[in-house]
Amino acid sequence: MATILATALGSATSLAHGQQAPARTTALTEAPAYLAGRLTGTVTNRATGQAVAYASVAVLTEAGAPGTGSTCGDDGQFVLPGLAPGTYTLRVSFLGYQDLVRPGLVIPAAGGTVALGTLSLVPAPQALGEVVVTARRPLIEEKVDRTVYNAEQDQTTRGGDATDVLRRVPLLSVDLDGNVSVRGSQNIKVLINNKPSTITANSIADGLRQIPADQIKAVEVITSPSAKYDAEGSGGIINIVTKTNTLRGGSLSLDGSGGTRSGTLNLNGGYRTGKMGFALGGFGRAGYNTPGSFTNDQVTTNPVTGRQTRTTQTAATRQNQLFGRYTLGWDYELNPRHFLAASLAYGTRNATTYQDALATGTTPLTTGSTATSERNVKTTDESGTVDASLSYTHTYERAQRELSVLALFSLNDRTYNFNNDIYAASDATTIGSAGNNNPSANQEVTVQADYQTPTGENQLLEVGVKEIKRTVRSDYSYYGQLARTQADNSFRYDQNVASSYLAYTVALAKNFTLKPGLRYEYTSITADYGSGPVGDIPNYGILVPSGSLLYKLANGNALRLAYNRRIQRPSLQFLNPNLQAANPLIQTQGNPLLHPEFTNNYELGYSTLLKQANLNFSAFGRTTSGSIQSVRTPLGDVNYPGAVLVSYANIGQESAYGGSAFVSLDVGSKFSLNGGVDAYYAVLRNRVTDPAYSARNAGLVVGGRLYGSYALPRNWGLQVFGFYRGQQLQLQGSQNNFALYSFSLKHEFAQKKGSLGLGAENFFSPRNTLRSEITSPLLTQRSTSVQHLTSFKVYFSYRIGKLTVQPRSHKGVQNNDLKTDENGGGSQGTGTTPDATRPAPAKVPAAVVPAASPAK
Repeated sequence: MATILATALGSATSLAHGQQAPARTTALTEAPAYLAGRLTGTVTNRATGQAVAYASVAVLTEAGAPGTGSTCGDDGQFVLPGLAPGTYTLRVSFLGYQDLVRPGLVIPAAGGTVALGTLSLVPAPQALGEVVVTARRPLIEEKVDRTVYNAEQDQTTRGGDATDVLRRVPLLSVDLDGNVSVRGSQNIKVLINNKPSTITANSIADGLRQIPADQIKAVEVITSPSAKYDAEGSGGIINIVTKTNTLRGGSLSLDGSGGTRSGTLNLNGGYRTGKMGFALGGFGRAGYNTPGSFTNDQVTTNPVTGRQTRTTQTAATRQNQLFGRYTLGWDYELNPRHFLAASLAYGTRNATTYQDALATGTTPLTTGSTATSERNVKTTDESGTVDASLSYTHTYERAQRELSVLALFSLNDRTYNFNNDIYAASDATTIGSAGNNNPSANQEVTVQADYQTPTGENQLLEVGVKEIKRTVRSDYSYYGQLARTQADNSFRYDQNVASSYLAYTVALAKNFTLKPGLRYEYTSITADYGSGPVGDIPNYGILVPSGSLLYKLANGNALRLAYNRRIQRPSLQFLNPNLQAANPLIQTQGNPLLHPEFTNNYELGYSTLLKQANLNFSAFGRTTSGSIQSVRTPLGDVNYPGAVLVSYANIGQESAYGGSAFVSLDVGSKFSLNGGVDAYYAVLRNRVTDPAYSARNAGLVVGGRLYGSYALPRNWGLQVFGFYRGQQLQLQGSQNNFALYSFSLKHEFAQKKGSLGLGAENFFSPRNTLRSEITSPLLTQRSTSVQHLTSFKVYFSYRIGKLTVQPRSHKGVQNNDLKTDENGGGSQGTGTTPDATRPAPAKVPAAVVPAASPAK
């Protein structure tokens, strides 16, 4: 599969060198040899001057035959590429507005871009019967500050979760455990509808498993955040946008799936009348029948005595998971310039993981005698999350001037327990139960105020202040053999982050747009055990600059240069002093005295159109100091011979240099192909002088993805997807490569209000083996985890509703400032609600902000 995918990716990328894909007519023939042109513009409301998001834009030939078409983005902008020379008529339409028709548009023989500027629609509200409004958007959109993956266009993720969706997004890489990285960095922040949630505060991997793929509208990857964003997330920001009630009137949708690995059932609805709107949803997902196996072989060297011990382990694995997410959104238009919005969500998770008949053999190499044991390991991870938000927005008569105040409360209660039932052992004194109970809570309270105003022609000033108050509590107790060496205790960690920012956007001469920004954050911390303070944790302040420069070429292509400095604070997984020893040979313990990491990011991007193919290229450089890295130390404890303790310290330096290429190709209205390749060279090192612990690793990492869709007759559709991730580097070792693929066949009925589909994943490779190797003077380790990923599923959906006019989304709070677990440990509860809606503020002219500004 990896070879097939690599070949296909190479074929897709070859379009960048001038090869033209075949156009689909009665028979496949060579595409006409011409320089394609494109139309660009921005659709606004004539009465208010505000952007009309998702308006339909279509091109007709002189004979009136339909040509290409698309929909506008959130900012009302559209691009219609791939037009042959000739004369066209443009038609712009949207529910609640009069159609706008612009005839006589000429694409010259030399191709190029025809900029139409602002196209104003006249409001004309009208009630409609029961309908479904559909419009095809491109799968991938490249904007000035982000890459947008329109997940609702991809049917191959149906019945899955957010992890499945993120594997399809350019620039992202997701391993088999669900750990997400951006250009090789796992120091990222995940937002849900532009708002944070404690669902991902402890583990991004576990949080993503609680978001149904069917409810994700889009995923936005922001690799160079401006000063408006929190300084956290050195690798970038991922914003998951869920589906919401976007039209006036009432709508209700039901969808679900059932398969060999998981099942889902989702209900989503909303109602809007007059100045008030509601959105609600209830989502559930169950995971089952997920068998696998685990092996581990390691040799440890006691750092004091130099004696070596070899330990081996084998076990069968399985897991059951049940997730729920319940949401409610509300918004109210006090008057045309004052808006209120609120949301409430509750999420729950219940996950149980088993290692059956875990057999362990421990052999001191000096004696050659082996001690054995067998046990059943059960780990339970239960959590519940509450997210509540309230926002007020005031727009002014002067276009682009706006004031907003936002608040967010988020609380996650989690209980993580494990039990070792030792039923056989060569040392009879160790037989019995041993385990750990660890209830914890993570609470965040956030208040934020933002103001923006134009300061001159094509200039915009943005300022804001923010306060985040975090409280983390962790109680832990041990029993059985663990109680002999570990004392029960508690841990409390309070963190306040106060910040302010200033960003300025100005359009310069010769198609240059400059956006510098400056953000200051001050962090104060207190931490203590139940018996007293943890130690000296100093407060600190950081000044974070950022800047981007956009240059629009005469042919419509764009070149962007960006720089930003980022900070990465440690999350609970790195701080929690509770000893996690479900597997006694690999014990993990956090370090409350950790400091943040600091990263400098540099990025260069270029986008162009080559006939019918949209091409995007980017190059980047990233350096990190004070990196939080794991430290593996042989315990040398007689109670746990051969065991390794994994802790964390600020000892690392990381560098990465690379780039990515992405191509999007539409042939007619039925066939589309998207593919991309990411590659970077990473250098990892720690600053430890002791040769027993010093480490360095470097190498090239390559990955890619390929997506294709084809519209069949009679409302049938076919979609395929493939993903390849190359070998990953670790400070003291590596993890092997793997490939995933999926297939989906869908049939729409009842005027596209309903659909039935079939899906299959990894049907030619039932077993996927993940191998990890670690080599150091004190430890050599080889672990193998086998997962059974082949699955088949059936899914359905149906939607009803009476619709009229579309409102706009409001802003949301975002806390993107915690380093999360690089190993995917732990979990959080679920839940943020889809944003309630309100009319949007006026946008900055295209000359100032060529793409949508990041929502707060």
